[in-house]
Amino acid sequence: MSKNIESDNNPFHLKWNFPQRKTYKDYTTSNIHIPMRDGVKIAVTICLPKGIDPEQKLPTLLYQTRYWRAAKLRIPFRWVLKETSIFTPSPALFTKRGYAIVYVDVRGCGASFGSRPYPFSKEEVKDGADIVDWIISQPWSNGNVVSNGISYTATTAEQLAVNNHPAVKAIMPGHGLWDAYTDVAFPGGCFDHAFVQLWSFVGRNLDQNNSKAFKELIPYLWLLMKGVKPIDIDTDQKILEEAKEEHLSNEYVYDLLHDKDFRDDSLPDGATPDEISSFIYQDQFEKSNVPILSWCAWLDSAYIDAHINRFINLKNPHIAIIGAWNHGALYPADPLNPDKPEVTPSPKERITTWIDFFDSILYGEEIKGKTLYYYTMGEEKWNKTQVWPPEGFTRMKWYLSENNTITTKKPENDAGEDNYKVSFTATSGRLNRWWTLLGLPIDYSNREKADKKLLTYTSPPFEEDVEITGHATITLFLRSTHDDGAIFAYLEEIDDNGNIHYFTDGNLRLIHRKISTDTPPYEILIPYHSFKKKDASPMIPGEITEVTFGFRPTSVLIRKGHRLKLAIAGADKDTFRKYPTDGKPTITIARNASYASYIDVPIKKKNNS
Repeated sequence: MSKNIESDNNPFHLKWNFPQRKTYKDYTTSNIHIPMRDGVKIAVTICLPKGIDPEQKLPTLLYQTRYWRAAKLRIPFRWVLKETSIFTPSPALFTKRGYAIVYVDVRGCGASFGSRPYPFSKEEVKDGADIVDWIISQPWSNGNVVSNGISYTATTAEQLAVNNHPAVKAIMPGHGLWDAYTDVAFPGGCFDHAFVQLWSFVGRNLDQNNSKAFKELIPYLWLLMKGVKPIDIDTDQKILEEAKEEHLSNEYVYDLLHDKDFRDDSLPDGATPDEISSFIYQDQFEKSNVPILSWCAWLDSAYIDAHINRFINLKNPHIAIIGAWNHGALYPADPLNPDKPEVTPSPKERITTWIDFFDSILYGEEIKGKTLYYYTMGEEKWNKTQVWPPEGFTRMKWYLSENNTITTKKPENDAGEDNYKVSFTATSGRLNRWWTLLGLPIDYSNREKADKKLLTYTSPPFEEDVEITGHATITLFLRSTHDDGAIFAYLEEIDDNGNIHYFTDGNLRLIHRKISTDTPPYEILIPYHSFKKKDASPMIPGEITEVTFGFRPTSVLIRKGHRLKLAIAGADKDTFRKYPTDGKPTITIARNASYASYIDVPIKKKNNS
């Protein structure tokens, strides 16, 4: 790769090789419409370094969003701030380094015209190529375009590569999806109604230029912004009103999915949730061979699954980073170090690394191969690997045993089971890994209280430090009083003082328990559940069945003397839909010689010296 690496393997300490270039102190903005191939007018905000020579040619950062590309600020903020001040960190960090920036309202959103049948539609993806064509035709463009983003904009950045446009030189998706069904809407086949409903509420309001959504969720943004920034010639906002009229035909994800259950359920136009996903474009990504720097966090929803799946499936040159922060990296999120006051790296340090990556691609040496940098929680140490899962780990089974314990010894008794009456008031809270998709901090400090409503099993104290890195799995032999249900399994550690620290989880709706023998649509590292109609299998009440599924990947150090804890629930009321919709099931989990339930964990014993 085109860099030297510090001994601590911290990706934010990388030294990149590229020539120093002129820097700029400020930037100018302009707001216009760009016509697409079908005549739809797309709103863009153009930021150019102030004081560039007329002959100066610049690379361009393209940022395509559905959350307003720029804001009409309230008085007095509009007197002192630019319309792009809503972005953190400031666009000035890019323009200072000699980049033009083009912020885009994707079609059907903000001040753009058009409508949207669902996110990331084929037309929206094609718009990226039209916008790049426009960029490279401008007198200030040097013909090179890069793209980055977080969450929604991560996916627009990634899917920009689908067009195989020769001007697109690098992409940087942060906290982006790979598989819309399992990463966002139906993790484990369970509908995340809380996030999907709120996200649709936000989108509906933004598309009608109503900042009410921010008042509900992020009050300081509501105080700052009156609405989306119109294009410069639209002084009376009549053009914006015309665009809003076209937005009335937009479709929203909650309306599309709230009555769906399966991956192959059809949307109104005949598409399926897969049409919203990035994995369907794997061939196009690899054909482009565009270099990727992707980044995510261990506790960011199921986007951590997306991150790992992107890394193992794509052959592109790729640097992947996994840290301990919330969705968007504004807050720290290491549950084994809950008192950490600030996120590291700082937003400025992070953005500096991103620009260094782009500069290296454009002006230095190309990157080669794939490297993944990951932060081990509890140890507070960065590691790196060229493969996932990392080498040097072995699998260890921990069996559910009597007296609410787990042990490495397989049960020998002919009898042994535990009954659990599902508590539909059980919750992982509203500051969990799922709610952070709204940019919220992550807080699992309530586990002692939460676990009182769950079925739990605890190990003896560890005799040495043990690192758990990769995907754990769980196999339960269970029966239920009902034909539907769900299992939510949490892995936690208990320290010397009895404090409980959650570090990962997994879940599965029971009708999706069949492990499919079909080839998955992409490589995965956990048992494959298709979530398709043909594989649905209602439970037979009273009949024991095997249920196996994966936990979300993690990297955590369990210290000597600490204990491992498994907690099992049948609901997470503040996040997921209730299964079954009626009744109060009792689940019985077997733990005997014939039906030995267990978790299978990737471990590496550490040198305690």
